Amino acid sequence: MAAQCGRSVPEAAMAAERPRSLFALSAAAVSRSMARACGAAGPLPGHLLRGLLPLLTVFHLERAEDAARRAGLSTQPIWRKLWDDVMKTRPPNSESITCWRKKFLETFFSNVLHGVLDVSSDWRLNDRHFSPLLHSSPHVSQLTLCNMLQGAVELTAKHNHEVLENLASSLRILKFQHLLSCDQSIRRSLVLLLHRLIHHGSVSQVSMYSWPVPDTVLLVLILSMSAGFWRSGSTLAYHGSLCDLCREEDKAQSQETAQEGAERGCNAEQEGSDGEKQKGSSEEADALMNSVLSGPRSPPLQNPVCEDTSTKMPCDHTSIQEGSPTCSSSEQLSCHPVPRKTRRRLKPAVGRKRRCLRRSRGHYSDSEDLYDFVFTVAREDNSGLLDKTSTTEGENTENWTSSSTGSPCAGYAGCKKRGSAGIFSLKTAHRFRSVSTLELFSIPLTGEMCRTLSNLLSSWVSLENLVLSYNGLDANISCILSGLRALSRHPECRLRVLRVSDIFSHMPCMELVRCVLSALPQLHTLSVSFDLKNQLEGNRPEGNSNCSEVEIPESCLEVLEIRFPREPLHTEFLLPVLKASKSLQQLSLDSATLPCPQELGLLLEVLKECTPNLKKLSFHDVNLAEHQKEVLLLLQDPGLQEITFSFCRLFESSSAEFLSEIINTVKRNSSLKSLKLPGNRLGNDRLVALADIFSEDSSTSLCQLDVSSNCIKPDGLLEFTKKLEGHIQLRGGQIPFTHLRLFQNWLDQDAETAQEALRRLKAVCSVVNDSWDSSQAFADYISVM
Repeated sequence: MAAQCGRSVPEAAMAAERPRSLFALSAAAVSRSMARACGAAGPLPGHLLRGLLPLLTVFHLERAEDAARRAGLSTQPIWRKLWDDVMKTRPPNSESITCWRKKFLETFFSNVLHGVLDVSSDWRLNDRHFSPLLHSSPHVSQLTLCNMLQGAVELTAKHNHEVLENLASSLRILKFQHLLSCDQSIRRSLVLLLHRLIHHGSVSQVSMYSWPVPDTVLLVLILSMSAGFWRSGSTLAYHGSLCDLCREEDKAQSQETAQEGAERGCNAEQEGSDGEKQKGSSEEADALMNSVLSGPRSPPLQNPVCEDTSTKMPCDHTSIQEGSPTCSSSEQLSCHPVPRKTRRRLKPAVGRKRRCLRRSRGHYSDSEDLYDFVFTVAREDNSGLLDKTSTTEGENTENWTSSSTGSPCAGYAGCKKRGSAGIFSLKTAHRFRSVSTLELFSIPLTGEMCRTLSNLLSSWVSLENLVLSYNGLDANISCILSGLRALSRHPECRLRVLRVSDIFSHMPCMELVRCVLSALPQLHTLSVSFDLKNQLEGNRPEGNSNCSEVEIPESCLEVLEIRFPREPLHTEFLLPVLKASKSLQQLSLDSATLPCPQELGLLLEVLKECTPNLKKLSFHDVNLAEHQKEVLLLLQDPGLQEITFSFCRLFESSSAEFLSEIINTVKRNSSLKSLKLPGNRLGNDRLVALADIFSEDSSTSLCQLDVSSNCIKPDGLLEFTKKLEGHIQLRGGQIPFTHLRLFQNWLDQDAETAQEALRRLKAVCSVVNDSWDSSQAFADYISVM
């Protein structure tokens, strides 16, 4: 076993082990012949394998995984120790990590790719058989690309071809963060990467974060390819040859076309003519692709979308006939009518993994044209094509609050004064596989970019989840909703989750909710969140009668979350939404103010009448100090399984009797499973009293209790634990209680007492807490007073 071979374990590391027993000496000798040891790992006894595993490098530890599993051994402690020794950080949500092997290798891949980890820094990473990117890539399900996209360049390099193929199978989530403008060669690498991972891969989610000044060309490129749109031509050449998968698809399509042509008796002259036309269209398309990749030297084109309110033509796909000439509004510029061509209808992209979709041979359908705008955004030397009469950002083309069947704010000539020169030909476009989740966080979207996104959304039928967070939409949200309305009319629309959050709200939250549901009745989850009212109160549409009066069709809504920018909660505005949402199971109301004492009672009546399936109800930062009766009514509701009163000042002006009534009500409610009371200043005494919920005479089914941010000290937690242990003993050791959350309490004031309380609590239930510095938090609080 001690055969001479390349030593993977440095002598210094072996000396540090200092084996003192025959077993340890044997294990050290075996570790010098890793390949032979792993090959014999199967027959090795479990106790011998247990001692051998910690001595293996990452390469051989990963290969010994199956042998360890067959021997009934877990490698999780070894991978966790590797994480601690190599990464030297505590991962977020570490308590929820189920596989440390995957977590380590996924993070290891990212760190090596971005050059922040040196494999020679630890002997367990330094193995002559181990290719860091190649061997860790099968474990990567999410990847983040940053800054100048150096990672994209590295992954598309010729020597990493196998790595990219592995990622095409394993990667599900692709993230972009802190992106910067880049040159043409890097954009080409990004195109190759997105084409392989999205169009011919398994990526189902694209997320972009923190891009204060987004590069228009780069943003459009990522969005359009995420939507499944690009051309498989010379632009997608991979190291001198076309994408193999695209080439296979084109070959199959050509064969089928030839077969159909022969069956129809097409003569050689017609086929030759068609071939010449296709060649010309292909060359034109490739020129446009290259111009997109090269980036603009002058300001980008205004998209031919969303005419201002002075334009009389409606924003509708059918407002201009197919084949009509399209010109810039500046007639003096070089502008010629677009020749009449027969367009082909494209199949919509779908989210499931498959090869490039063939262009169908039916007539072109207006409702599926989302491509025209994409290639006008970043054309080089486009100053002569700018539409001098472009609308200002935020202006709308239609009263989007109505239920009209107008088209989205799309790049069609009917939406603007015929300014669509340079449009990419649908005849030469391909539609590929697209992602099902799109998330944009902290990326300012101009009016032009909102119109671009609206066009993409209008036929992005594979899209299931859309998250727009802090994008500065303001009035441009109308354009986004216009595209979503067009999408909802598509029979294959899959959009089920929409989350919109921003600093300023353009209109009252309830009006926005009603508009969204009227446009997207098939939504299952809707989240609307705003921090502040519009800073220009004069521009705020307080009395939008069209939106207030719009009828909401019966919806499929199951989850509704509203964060009000300190707006009053008027139940009369919420009533139509609840009436249309018979399937609602979860309702969350955040930062709302109650205009009168009767408002909460009215809300409870409406909830009882209109939402028979409601299971979860949450109030956050809503002052309920004067609504004790309504709080008790909610706690005794037999339909609710989870209730949250977060930072609701429950005990601000209450008496001790109120707490007793809460405890007795919960004790009698056998349907309530979770009670969350963070930020209500329970303190030690009230926490100890809550232990009586599990007394011997209780019929409660409560299994989760959240008392985070409640000024709880170690001695109070210990008393709660002792009282809880007493109730458990009286009930024969059986209580439903399984989870306790203790974030941000004052447990650091007496570490020894806190540790004893936590140790005893963990024998009863699962405890989730943190190492919160209460003194620093208090200092921060004082500093901002």
